[in-house]
Amino acid sequence: MAATTNANTYKLNHTMIRVKDLEKSLKFYTEVFGMKLIDQWVFEENQFSLSFLAFDGASALHHGVERSKREGILELTHNFGTEKEEGPIYVNGNNDPHRGFGHICFSVDNIESACAYLESKDVAFKKKLSDGKMKNIAFALDPDNYWIELISQDEKQSAAHTENFRFNHTMVRVKDPQASLAFYEKLGMKLIDKSDHPNGQFTLYFLAYPSDQTRHNREGILELTHNWGTEKQEGAVYHNGNDGETKGYGHICISVDNIQAACTQFEQKGLPFKKKLTDGRMKDIAFLLDPDNYWVEVIEQK
Repeated sequence: MAATTNANTYKLNHTMIRVKDLEKSLKFYTEVFGMKLIDQWVFEENQFSLSFLAFDGASALHHGVERSKREGILELTHNFGTEKEEGPIYVNGNNDPHRGFGHICFSVDNIESACAYLESKDVAFKKKLSDGKMKNIAFALDPDNYWIELISQDEKQSAAHTENFRFNHTMVRVKDPQASLAFYEKLGMKLIDKSDHPNGQFTLYFLAYPSDQTRHNREGILELTHNWGTEKQEGAVYHNGNDGETKGYGHICISVDNIQAACTQFEQKGLPFKKKLTDGRMKDIAFLLDPDNYWVEVIEQK
């Protein structure tokens, strides 16, 4: 019998970003935000390392779950020696001509308390709660200037506790929402929320795999931001973070129950590959390309 695959078991496993100074980034995410280093791979021959971080306290959604079977993981890729270079190394995806990736988002149990706590830790902000018209969200900045959106969970505590924080979503900008929605739906993701913003001329689409958690309380969400009219432009509109000399954001990763069967199914659905299982030395991972050329890694659940 041919191997089968069930998209209801898939997870939006992790988001990868490149970091200049690994020690500084690990300290930021673990000591300030309370994430835990749950796995680390060091490739001395190729001069890089991969560090996997997640919220993993006793109240965490995926506390103690095996890495490939959980959601809400942040992968930090460090190329040896970048910490010795002068100035910024990577782009955060929010400035032309490298706009594409927007931010990661953590949901917190009390946003006012969380922001006050972060300020006490000397965390820099792109947007404080008091800035602009939207008084219910903030944006912190990590050591590489990546944006971290902060939103409130549905239930509120009297004060913020980092053990209750969750890695809620990852945002990327898309040129044509219909093409992007069709692509991610072929990966088994579902549209769980949508919000139109006529004043700003943009729409937000939130996609995820099945869960009984409400949107603000869960992990593993992909946010697609569509700025109206980009679908009418010629050629590529956004930078995927991997092409050319200027890099930053790397990819999202989905984990599947059977990678051979899943990749066969993706190929039958006409989805383009950056790397098939048979390409290169690593035969246990694949990379797809979405309509905006963002990379989507595929791994198997262990």
